Amino acid sequence: MTTNLFSDAYQQRILEGLSTAVILIDANYQIKFINPAAEMLLQAGYKRILSSKLDHLFIKHEELLFDEFQAIIDGGHSYTQRDCEFILHNGQELLADCSASKFSQDSQDLLLIEMQAKDRLKRISREEQLHENQETAQILVRGFAHEVKNPLGGIRGAAQLLDAELTNPEHHEYTQIIMSESDRLRSLVDRMLGSNKALKRCETNIHEILERVHTLIHAESAGKINIIRDYDPSIPEFLGDKSQLIQAFLNIAKNALQALSEQKDENPSPQIVLRTRTLRQFTIGHTRHRLVLKVDIIDNGPGIPKDSIQNIFYPMISGRAEGTGLGLSITQSIFTKHDGLVECESKPGKTDFIIYIPIDSTRSPKPTNVSSISE
Repeated sequence: MTTNLFSDAYQQRILEGLSTAVILIDANYQIKFINPAAEMLLQAGYKRILSSKLDHLFIKHEELLFDEFQAIIDGGHSYTQRDCEFILHNGQELLADCSASKFSQDSQDLLLIEMQAKDRLKRISREEQLHENQETAQILVRGFAHEVKNPLGGIRGAAQLLDAELTNPEHHEYTQIIMSESDRLRSLVDRMLGSNKALKRCETNIHEILERVHTLIHAESAGKINIIRDYDPSIPEFLGDKSQLIQAFLNIAKNALQALSEQKDENPSPQIVLRTRTLRQFTIGHTRHRLVLKVDIIDNGPGIPKDSIQNIFYPMISGRAEGTGLGLSITQSIFTKHDGLVECESKPGKTDFIIYIPIDSTRSPKPTNVSSISE
């Protein structure tokens, strides 16, 4: 069967597959067409965008760029402007390269706009660096573990033999300390290496996982932390390991709880937000996914120092004296095994851990009873 490359349906599929945002507007800035990449970039639904004018989608936009639009329609030339700054209505800042050219359809002069987000390119570059750093850290940890575990086995074995030969009962206490401390160090090294268990994938509802996390955090905080659940009930199920995912999300939520607890009376209204959304045509690593789950775990605590935030996913790195520095390292490993990614953005008053997990879009959504709840 031969595909008609000039058919409307085929051209529509090409536009939907582009990672560049494509927007078609008329002379009054009324939006006539957008592709999925534009939906993701503008962070608004298809119907809402089509009922709007382009300039109404931003709190702030580039005046010079919009002034040029009418001249393009009149003159027919093309125009490109780099590093255009926009602010969306949700307060999100957007930096993008924009190109505009005249497009005629059915005797109507329209404007074809292409927008390539610069922050997306920076995110991909940062993500690749993150993966490289994680792989380097894992190689170092494996080497360290090998060098430590071998002599630990010898020390424990020698302590056992010595313990069997001792005749004075009081001396058994010392050999028991040697053996118990050897076991503790071995356990610590195993935790540094992370779980070697294969994922037990099954149909997973993200909101069931987050509700479990919510229940545990609510109980641990004795109800003193306001936990807001802002869920998108249309998110479909995906194949995941429920047990490991609960552990990963709980590690992040516990970090948020501990940060808020340390503030005590300094923060009169401590809160944690659990938010779920979906993204279309989103790239993780070198793979582009049609549909990706995005989970935000946000707290209004003191924030993470700038000189520490780049290292928080390394093993043995902790901002607390009593911390082991293994929680976030294990968390990152779990999300990586799900082909996902975890990032962190932080400033005083807001720390946001952002998790991306690919979703198999062929699965139908299962309704979720919780849509937006505050306790």
